[in-house]
This record gives sequence, C-alpha cells and structure tokens, in this order.
Amino acid sequence: MQRCLKWVKHLPEMGVEPTVITVDPEVAAYPVLDASLEADVPASVRVLRTGTLEPFGAYQKLTNRPIPHGGFANEGRPSFAQRAARFVRGNLFLPDPRRGWNRFVLRQVEELMQAGERFDAVLTSSPPHSTQLIGLELKRRYGLRWLADMRDPWTDIYYNQALHRTALARRIDARYERQVLEGADVVITTSSDTRRLLLGKASGLPTNKFVVLPNGYDEADFRLPSAPPADQLLITYVGTITGQYHVQPFLEEVAACVQRHSEVPLRLRFVGRVGKEVERQIAQTGLQDRTDLLEFVPHDQAVGYLLRSTALLLAIPDVPHNLGILPGKLFEYMAANKPIICIGPTASDAAHILDESHAGVAFGYDDRRDMQEHLEQLVSAWLQNPNLDLPAFSHSRYSRRALTQRLAGLIRG
Repeated sequence: MQRCLKWVKHLPEMGVEPTVITVDPEVAAYPVLDASLEADVPASVRVLRTGTLEPFGAYQKLTNRPIPHGGFANEGRPSFAQRAARFVRGNLFLPDPRRGWNRFVLRQVEELMQAGERFDAVLTSSPPHSTQLIGLELKRRYGLRWLADMRDPWTDIYYNQALHRTALARRIDARYERQVLEGADVVITTSSDTRRLLLGKASGLPTNKFVVLPNGYDEADFRLPSAPPADQLLITYVGTITGQYHVQPFLEEVAACVQRHSEVPLRLRFVGRVGKEVERQIAQTGLQDRTDLLEFVPHDQAVGYLLRSTALLLAIPDVPHNLGILPGKLFEYMAANKPIICIGPTASDAAHILDESHAGVAFGYDDRRDMQEHLEQLVSAWLQNPNLDLPAFSHSRYSRRALTQRLAGLIRG
C-alpha cells in the first residue's frame, strides 16, 4: 500500500495528475488499517471510493476469527475450519477473494468516461492479483496504455501452497496470469528475480516491457535524528514474522551470545505481527525476558522505533522463489542508517543490495558460525561506542521521489 501511496504523493510534482480509485473503508475488510498515512495524499489528488463484494467480512463473522493476513501470518497451525476456508478461497475465488471489487471499479471508470474525462494511462497494482484483471478489461474497452505493477509473484507466491488448489484451479489462475503479462504495455516488478520469474510464464514475451522498480523510502519520513539507546544493545525487527522466516537458529545464537556476555544488555524488539511459532522459539531459547513484543503501530511510530535502535533485523521467508523477495522495510532500514542483519538466502536480491550499499550483512538460515562471529563483532563494537550508526552514505536512488520520477517516465511512454 505504501508503494502506491508514495507514488500518488510525488506524481503531481512531476506533471502527472493521478486519479485514485480505491475501496470504501466502511465496506472493506482488512486485518490492519493505518489512517495516519492519508496525510500523504495531496489535497489536489482526486480519490474515488467504491463499494465491494468480498467474503472476508462474512468469514470473520462465521468463524469469529480475525481476517487472515497475507500468507496467513496470523493463523498459526490452521484448524479444520480454517483449512476448509482456505480450500474454498483457493478454488472458488479465482484469482483471489478480492475480485468482487472489480465490477465497482469498472462501473466507476465507465461513469468517468461517459462524463467526458480522458486518461493517458491506467496503473493497476497487486496483490491482490485480481486487480490486474481490471487493467486487462480497461485496455480492452478503452485502449488505454496499461502498466501492471506486480509487487509479488502471482501463481508462484509462496502461500498458494496453503490454498489446496485443484489442478483445474491452478490452470485457470495460470491463464489469468498469462493474459495479464501478455496484455500489459509495461509490467513493473520490485526485484530482478521476480522479473525473471514472470518472463518465463509465456513464450515470446518482450523483455523490454518488464521493468524493475523497487520499493524505497520517503526522505520526509526520516526527518527526526537517530537516537540509538546508550544503555542497551537493541536489535529491532519491524513487520510481520512467522515460522516460515526460519529465525530460530539466529535466536539461538543470540541466546548463546547473551550467555557469553551477561554483562551486555542485549535486547530484541519486534514491532508488528509475531507468529505464535516465533513466540515459542523466543521462549524456548530463553530470550523472553530480553525481548519486547509490540503490536502493530502507525507507520510514523514504526520509523521512530527504527531510529531508536542499535541495529536492525531483516528476515526473508524460507519459501520457494524467495530470491526476489525485497521487503519494503529493507529500504527504510537503510534510510535509518543502522547496521542490518539479514537472515535469508545469501544470493537474494536483498543480500545483493545490502552488499553493494554496505548497509549490512546477509546470513543463510543456518549459518550459525557466521552469525556467532558477527554478534561478537557487534558486542565488541558496542562496548567501545553504543552508537553503531553507519557512516553517511547516499541511498538516494531508492528514495520514493527518485523512483516515482522513473514511474512518471513509464507512464508517459
């Protein structure tokens, strides 16, 4: 969501006038909302809110359970009812349950066109990938230049394996994916590996229409000064983390480091959604008294926690096709100018960016010896100076303004 929000924020200053069509929050169902981010939408930008038809509200009422996060991060081990709901979701709602919104968007665009309005291009961003079917239909109806922004893989997204899809459902979903990739004028991805993955979905796809436009950071969000704590070595993680992120070996190495250096006030802080399995791992390693678990907070508060940290923890889920996973938080971590500890594949796009920018180090999920050595270096450096902020380094090419400038060029063609 922040990706599109920041584009909308910066496009007007670049001579591109966006009209935003989104869902009315009074009728939509989402696991978390952050109303504070509405302040980033310029007053000059027209925002049209539509109705929708989707099953999540009914699911919540029938099961008395919260709406699933992406990848079912808030469900833990699924019950029979949850497995049944996943099967229904994966086989009866294709490509996803948000498709009920599409008819409302198409009706809204039709009203705009009938009123004499004209647009140079349409941009659809997903997931939910059903949104891309809106772009497909708008291009068919009106011949608009169409940019399909795909923040994640489609049929290869890691949580599809939890949907218990039949062969027929998989074929239908793959057909939708091919139609979008073939029909869009520009396909935007967040990473090089995702671009490579999508290019292999159909023969004859022109490589030059697939463009990598990563997530980034908004310089305006980092106006406050860095304030690392002087009384503790504090490692912070912001966002969702579940058992799929395979951080137990790292937690065990942190626990071992605490035993070796009991005099060092080393603490962990997780801000956001922490899965039950990760909570159990924290308890099993004996780190519960050295770990703070904070629920979801508005974005500006999350940035504040980054700035009030010694170092930052990044983790990439241990799932298929994870080399191209580039979490949006990576670039905000970099903007916070703290040393980053990344747990995930060392050949990933995220690891490459960390290496080239000298912003941190990536460790394989089970690289215990390297983790141990790095934690020792971190402790030694902290004992000499509790401020481990990195030397000034420009990450300006990952600023939201610079990335939106590139998007404006794609929109103009």
